[in-house]
Amino acid sequence: MTDHGELGAALRGWRDRVSPADTGLPAGRGRRAPGLRREELALLAGVSADYITRLEQGRATAPSAQVLGALGRALRLSRDEQDHLFRLAGQLPPRAGHIVAQLTPSVQRLLDQLTGVPVSVNDAAWNLVAWNPLWAALVGDPSVLEGRDRNVLWRHFTGQFARVVRTAEDETRFEQSAVADLRSATARYPDDQNLRRLVADLRAASPRFAAVWDTGAVGTHREAHKTFDHPDVGLVTVDCDVLNVDGSDLRIVAYTAPAGSEAAEKLRLLSVIGTQVLR
Repeated sequence: MTDHGELGAALRGWRDRVSPADTGLPAGRGRRAPGLRREELALLAGVSADYITRLEQGRATAPSAQVLGALGRALRLSRDEQDHLFRLAGQLPPRAGHIVAQLTPSVQRLLDQLTGVPVSVNDAAWNLVAWNPLWAALVGDPSVLEGRDRNVLWRHFTGQFARVVRTAEDETRFEQSAVADLRSATARYPDDQNLRRLVADLRAASPRFAAVWDTGAVGTHREAHKTFDHPDVGLVTVDCDVLNVDGSDLRIVAYTAPAGSEAAEKLRLLSVIGTQVLR
């Protein structure tokens, strides 16, 4: 049974215990409490601040599983806390057969501590789950994106703006690898309706995706190198490693450059610039 009053109280309690600094947000001045403000939680979860207010006041009564998952990640909930959040909202927690995007404590520490390396975390459907500030500075700030627009394949196959520069050969290799990986995910998560809808929507939106999908290829997505065209520092070519997290189906994507290289110097500069655009 849904208890909206208890849901609101739980969200406020979890919000109060998360420091802005832990999430990469500036602490700022004049804070009356050490935790996240509603606006900050909204930014991290990809929803509006008004919606957070309505949830905490019990006036938003049907948060989706996607929103609940985003809130759980933003609030850094443990698996038990995440399950409790779903039950308070009147929903069943994610179960076997469904993609789970919950960050493990060790992955969260990795994001927090690898400040000199652009790092992102994606779930099995290639939804962007989390990222560190340097990743946002290099790739573009994803906090302004919501829902399907945080999916790597959706953005690529629907032609949304990206800073990635690929040759035609690289483009073909990326598409074949990414689609094969997505097909593998559908076999591992046969009951995940969000994943099924993603595939159906991609087939409808992109003839290119449909053609690659219909080859029936399965596999694991890998990329050796990637080039970004940043508006301030120009082209940045980095090594790309996709790492699977033991005990989960999360993928850590890390971009690195050889020490002393031009790309390494540009990454160092981006760590200072952040997500602001200078020109």
